[in-house]
Amino acid sequence: MLRVEGLHAHYGQAHILHGISLEVAQGEIVCLLGRNGAGKSTTMKSIMGLVPPSAGCVEFDGRDLAGRPAFEIARAGIGYVPEERRIFTELTVEENLAVGRRPAPAGMKPWTPERAYELFPVLGEMRRRPGGRMSGGEQQMLTIARTLMGNPRLLLLDEPSEGLAPVIVERMATAILALKREGLSILLSEQNLVFANAVADRACLIETGQLRHTASMAALMADEAVRARYLSV
Repeated sequence: MLRVEGLHAHYGQAHILHGISLEVAQGEIVCLLGRNGAGKSTTMKSIMGLVPPSAGCVEFDGRDLAGRPAFEIARAGIGYVPEERRIFTELTVEENLAVGRRPAPAGMKPWTPERAYELFPVLGEMRRRPGGRMSGGEQQMLTIARTLMGNPRLLLLDEPSEGLAPVIVERMATAILALKREGLSILLSEQNLVFANAVADRACLIETGQLRHTASMAALMADEAVRARYLSV
């Protein structure tokens, strides 16, 4: 579904990503793990075209999207949920979902507000509430639901559990696993190892903009030395 090969990215003169390579298969959840500032969010933004790659390949469903503008990448079937959420605070839940709506590809069951409310029941209870009057966890759910309304086949989730109460983190994990059962491919970045272990099939460990280690989540959880080297504070 997604193949990233030799991805480099810069912020001005600063070289942030150094040859990142990874893959996400159909229906697979892959987690980018690393300390704060390791390059996880920049990897996401480079795949999405928000930080133009300076070198490398971003191949989605056989098509190289590296260097394409973000709106073309979104139309190709990649949805992006930023860490900052960026909902429209003056619009209601229903209106936020309407803003994200795009036609579904042929053969794909389209996302509707009703399906979004099934995934996140709390949104259905506040469908006419403005986004600015929602908690952080509710806004995170709304951001994911709005992205799903674009009917992506690959979802990029940047730090979905950050700053959320434990009960909301648990609901988020349940929703992500439900999306996987529907066949959606997901690439997420996380610092919360417990959350990552609950949802991900594989982990890619990033340090100073370089991919240092790739393993199944089960293998990573069994390897204390690797976790201590790349994830401990």
